[in-house]
Amino acid sequence: MRVLITGAGGQLGAALVATAPPACEVRGLDRAALDITDPEAVRRAVAAFRPDWILNAAAYTAVDRAEEDREAAFAINADAVRLLAENAAAEGARLLHVSTDFVFDGRQSKPYRPLDPPHPLGVYGMSKRAGEETALELLGDEALIVRTAWVYAATGRNFMLTMLRLMAEPERPFVGVVADQIGTPSSAPGLAAALWGLVQRQASGIHHWTEAGVASWYDFAVAIREEALALGVLQHAAPVKPLTSADYPTPAPRAPLTVLDKSATWAVLGQAAPHWREALRTVLAEVAADRRDSRHTHTPTTREP
Repeated sequence: MRVLITGAGGQLGAALVATAPPACEVRGLDRAALDITDPEAVRRAVAAFRPDWILNAAAYTAVDRAEEDREAAFAINADAVRLLAENAAAEGARLLHVSTDFVFDGRQSKPYRPLDPPHPLGVYGMSKRAGEETALELLGDEALIVRTAWVYAATGRNFMLTMLRLMAEPERPFVGVVADQIGTPSSAPGLAAALWGLVQRQASGIHHWTEAGVASWYDFAVAIREEALALGVLQHAAPVKPLTSADYPTPAPRAPLTVLDKSATWAVLGQAAPHWREALRTVLAEVAADRRDSRHTHTPTTREP
């Protein structure tokens, strides 16, 4: 199976490349290698490789900036998906498009199922929903949409790494984090494994995937602090203080509760995901190992005369 991965330089794209099944011939293209908003570049990339699957891990993810940069958000999250879908159809390939819990408004009191009506609150969610609709419209059952949430990894730019940086600042009295927005973290390695599982099972339609359990951003931050201290990633850490959304206003509105119902996806995969805290511990262990390796690499050596 030949698989073309867009956004291969990002945290999810890199995880997809790193965990590709041995039977797959993978071509991972980062933004420098493929601008997915360029029609001719997309056509050339797909025609040259002739993939069986295109895994679209490229996205505009600056949620707040999207409120003032609507054109860029829709160009990457919607218009580029049309280009990928059109070229997938031309080559007889299938398309996996990664989407988000931001397509929901959070007003439902129970987890969102894949076919629950979307109602995004901000530009980012609107652009991602538009990408979903485009892929399904052009490819039908040849499209696979996987919604996820709160993605993080040992590298890149994400909430976990931001928390580690802020907590390590010696003069910081505390780190304030909102406690009234509820969802579920998703580790990039766990998500990548789930995506490969769905591809290998030739899944189609809309699926949801995160790790198991629920958390507020505050809960997530507290867990990051506790696990990082236990693993030696942090030697000291500022405490975490709960805030309300009113305490921390943002340009883009946030939904109060966007827990995704993953039961149908877990049934397809044949197993439930681990709890999010178990996955967090695994990713932080990777951070700890990377930092030990870095210290070892930069430690000067002395030689006997």
